[in-house]
Amino acid sequence: MSDVQATEQPFDYDIAIVGAGPVGIALGGWLARRSATSRMSIALIDARTPDAAASDPRALALSHGSRVMLQELGFPADSTPIRRIHVSQRGHFGRTLIEHDEHELPELGYVVKYGSLVGALANAVRATKVDWLTNTSALAPLQDHDGVTLPLQSAEGERTIRVKVLVNAEGGLYQHQTSDARRSRDYGQTAIVGTVSVSDPRANVAWERFTPEGPIALLPCGGRHHADYALVWCSTPEEAARRMELSDDAFLTELGHAFGTRMGSFTRIAGRAAFPLGLTALHTLIDRRTVAIGNAAQTLHPVAGQGLNLGLRDARALTDALSVDGPRPLALTHFAQRRALDRRLTIGATDTLARLFTVDFPPLAAMRGLALTALEFLPPVKTALARQMMFGQRR
Repeated sequence: MSDVQATEQPFDYDIAIVGAGPVGIALGGWLARRSATSRMSIALIDARTPDAAASDPRALALSHGSRVMLQELGFPADSTPIRRIHVSQRGHFGRTLIEHDEHELPELGYVVKYGSLVGALANAVRATKVDWLTNTSALAPLQDHDGVTLPLQSAEGERTIRVKVLVNAEGGLYQHQTSDARRSRDYGQTAIVGTVSVSDPRANVAWERFTPEGPIALLPCGGRHHADYALVWCSTPEEAARRMELSDDAFLTELGHAFGTRMGSFTRIAGRAAFPLGLTALHTLIDRRTVAIGNAAQTLHPVAGQGLNLGLRDARALTDALSVDGPRPLALTHFAQRRALDRRLTIGATDTLARLFTVDFPPLAAMRGLALTALEFLPPVKTALARQMMFGQRR
């Protein structure tokens, strides 16, 4: 982020949001609803169009807390509820169950398609006065004492806009920062994702199965007879590369061996893809009049499905701060203070789980089993963990 001398150029917008994924769109929608009284002008900038995401089949795990926050903007009708989460470790004793009714909730979470969620949120934002600049790329911003000058590039050419606050919700604006600006870790794992079908499904049950290679997550996503599940299978990069080359039948056989027979056999795999896993988290979310949220602020290991939910809590807290203090640095300072504890706990817990459950050391495996089993006999502890996953830490 470069500095320039203060300019007399008038402001085009109070707030510009770069990145129209779920977090960026939700922020735009929430701010627009609040700005009916505060009269803040908002630009949402993205290199794609909402229609480009409509067919994206990726499955997202949303907590019940995220559903509550998003309800005022809209929620996909084709979401699949999660009412039970089954956590275990392969080859060792110990398991815990998290049930929706023991927490007096209608659901623990929901599985939604990326395209469906973006579509629902986009419809809500289109009904507001947010200026949505699609097919437009944001270039390196220039910051001064009074605001931020942001160069934009589109098919019509280049131009600049001037804003009071710039929100980075996609990550690209911070790629030039040094490694000292962020916490990072390479987990030495690759995740294979796709959609699988099983012969003996358990409706509305999500599975987290820890193996020596990494966790296997299966999230219910409907389908005929509720037999389809979104798969996240974490393993070493070498094993993941080998499995990506297997035939469907051979892949399903290996998956069945790794996961077990709790849902019968795996009968189908579609949409196989792979991506490396790592942790990146900015040490500070703000730089004077700029702020990072969502994937621009942190990318997490998929274990426990906390990444998007943490990003949505970022966006909601930023909405609150800007609505109270206006588009100025004080609002960003209050936002960063409010988000510090939740980010620290969620990032730390995800990082610990990702590393702790992949150590194949028998005494440690026994301790993990005891911990999982103990949760069944310590309801207050299990409730606290479940509430953290669903709602985060509120201040």
